[in-house]
Amino acid sequence: MKISKIKISNLFGIKEQSLDGKSIEITGSNGKGKTSILDAIRYALTNNSERDYIVKKGESEGEILIETDTGLSINRKKRTQSSDYKSIKQNEKEVSSPESFLKEIFTPMQLNPVEFTQMTKQEQNRIILDLIEFDWDLNWIKEKFGEIPNGVNYEQNILEVLNDIQSENGEYYRLRQDINRDIRNNRAFISDIAESLPENYNAEKWENFNLTEKLKELMTIKEKNAKINEAKQFISSYDNKVKGYEAERQISIAAEEKNISIERENLQKEVARLEEQIKADVEKLENLDKTLEDKKKIVNLEYEKKVTALNESIGRAKEYANQESIDITKIQEECDLAEKMKSYINEYKRMKEYENQIEKLNVESEEFTRKIELARNLPAEILKTATIPVKGLTVENGKPLIDGKPISNLSEGEQLILCVDVALSKPNNLKLILLDGVEKLSDSNRKMLYDKCKSAGLQFIATRTTNDNELVITEL
Repeated sequence: MKISKIKISNLFGIKEQSLDGKSIEITGSNGKGKTSILDAIRYALTNNSERDYIVKKGESEGEILIETDTGLSINRKKRTQSSDYKSIKQNEKEVSSPESFLKEIFTPMQLNPVEFTQMTKQEQNRIILDLIEFDWDLNWIKEKFGEIPNGVNYEQNILEVLNDIQSENGEYYRLRQDINRDIRNNRAFISDIAESLPENYNAEKWENFNLTEKLKELMTIKEKNAKINEAKQFISSYDNKVKGYEAERQISIAAEEKNISIERENLQKEVARLEEQIKADVEKLENLDKTLEDKKKIVNLEYEKKVTALNESIGRAKEYANQESIDITKIQEECDLAEKMKSYINEYKRMKEYENQIEKLNVESEEFTRKIELARNLPAEILKTATIPVKGLTVENGKPLIDGKPISNLSEGEQLILCVDVALSKPNNLKLILLDGVEKLSDSNRKMLYDKCKSAGLQFIATRTTNDNELVITEL
């Protein structure tokens, strides 16, 4: 599609200007209206302008008409006192969605390729990536990732979006770093706890070990052993105790006999002196033997009582004395070990909690890794089915490459050739390039660009600042 006619009236300082479909170079000094012609064409194609005043000063309406060799007609009128007018026709029929239709027949690079060479690499990359045709929306993103990732500018090209998703500054990468840091910290905690636990520690065994019952069993055995020892000691002292009781009995009898003897002697002495009391004393004397017998009976009864009690104790002691003491070494060691092992239960549980946390965190980290890898691999899948506008265009980490080189690494001439290639990329594209300010290019690059456009069959309208006081249009 080529332009066959351009007519401009009262736009951007232009009173009247008509052009045919030939390639031309417009020269002249600053302020002569060179760029105004290009701005008018851009306005016709985009309905936008960076200028504050579009209509020529003093006029109420400005107009541009563009016709192509395919029957397309673009007519725009900018009005200062009424609504603007537009008519986009294809073979005399109004085009539906005209602005969208126009966006499909050219690229921003065609409208100012010289400016493209002076853009930042980020701006250049964005423009090139926008040329890649791939139908996507937020539902496509949600289907791929299960959500709409945060912190991403979705106004970008899909490849830039995917690059942002997988980048180190992206939410997935950052969250995965946080999770991996938590995993490392938990592993350090587990290592510290594991070092404090005995080798081959069996937490389940010691948590279920009934230490209370075992201690109760130990206490019962200790009490029984104490009774056995006490019984044996009691039995071994039996004879000595009997002898002691015998000695007590003999001593008591001897003491009583001695006392009675002394009393008898005293009484006998008193008999002579107290004859008047003889009768009473004789009676008393006669009763002394009976008193002695009574006392002996009391002493003997006490003796028999103690021996009987001792024999009863011996009987009970013999029940234990014939038994062997139980060795409590093993059960004591078992109880001591159980007490020690139970003291590790809480630390072991804490270690297990950390392990469970690590397991969950690993799942989350792996999911973020999956999504990051997905964002890294999707561009390759997209490029298999997407429409690639330029030969040799590939994408790596969200950055466009031409024959393996970043756009910013291309020379000025190579970047201009790229713009020409873009203009030729679609059969139905408008085969037009607007070259504003070609004096900024070297003579060799300018000639190379003109020759490339001619050989490719492209129309071009170039402006070049010179010292001429008049506007000069030269057919090339």
